[in-house]
Amino acid sequence: MAEFNVNLRDVGSVSVIDVKGYLDAHTAPELENIFNKLLVEKQFKVVVNFDELKYISSAGLGVFMAYVETMRENKGDIKFSNMKENVYNIFDLLGFPILYEFYKEEKEAVHKFSDQG
Repeated sequence: MAEFNVNLRDVGSVSVIDVKGYLDAHTAPELENIFNKLLVEKQFKVVVNFDELKYISSAGLGVFMAYVETMRENKGDIKFSNMKENVYNIFDLLGFPILYEFYKEEKEAVHKFSDQG
């Protein structure tokens, strides 16, 4: 089974999810569990740090699509940071840059939430 690890931490009022390894149909439920936990805790401002992600499949992409509307309805969002070019290319191919904000550094994405109030 492919290596995958997900970690949740807070940076001020923003929840940061660190993803590592391979996000696919087998590992996507771990990420879904994190998003469900955030919903229960009413944490709607989320930055996903992709610094250590090696691969993402359509199942992994689907997790973000499943939760972004709920986050935005609650005055939050999902922003992406630290994405390697090969991973970004998958997002780009599917039109994600039109729907989501991408940042080179996590601190930029976190700071963007404070700019929005």
